[in-house]
Amino acid sequence: MILNFCLPALAYLMGSVSSAILISKFMGISDPREIGSGNPGATNILRYGGKKAAFLTFLGDAGKAAVPIIVAQTMGVAATITTLVGVCALIGHMYPIFYKFNGGKGIATMIGMAIALDPLLGASFITCWLCVAAVSRYSSLAALGAVLLMPFFAWKLNQDMASVALLILAGTLIFFRHKTNIENLVSGTEKKIGGKY
Repeated sequence: MILNFCLPALAYLMGSVSSAILISKFMGISDPREIGSGNPGATNILRYGGKKAAFLTFLGDAGKAAVPIIVAQTMGVAATITTLVGVCALIGHMYPIFYKFNGGKGIATMIGMAIALDPLLGASFITCWLCVAAVSRYSSLAALGAVLLMPFFAWKLNQDMASVALLILAGTLIFFRHKTNIENLVSGTEKKIGGKY
């Protein structure tokens, strides 16, 4: 029973560690909070820090959810608690206690969570993102489309309904974090993939 409380709490703390900020310091590039979109995530770092820094940031952000989920699965906790562990890591990424609750937008962490929960779920998410991105050239639109469909993918893959509900909660939080992107998409001012700030 104690694992049901400890694992989500530890996942939140792990999620609160910013891969973007740590990698930026290690590679000697600008703090992502002070340049570009100001978002400490892989997409922002890609625009000014290059592909290597962005890829490492993506791996770090995805791993923040994947690792605690895999640990939970290994320890045999219930599927719903395992999903909750991933959602807590996601919340930590978006609202990190170590950075005054001002974090990233959660897409890479959501991908890590999806892959760890079910590789087919992760593949569905990534495929949706790639298809929308290829057509629209908007990373944010691709991300939101994949997030919107993720609970449906989970349901089709026979995830329990409590886990599906948690994924809906996670998606709602991600949409909230993308409020500015949504406004920019509506106004036609959103930056396309490969665009500079």
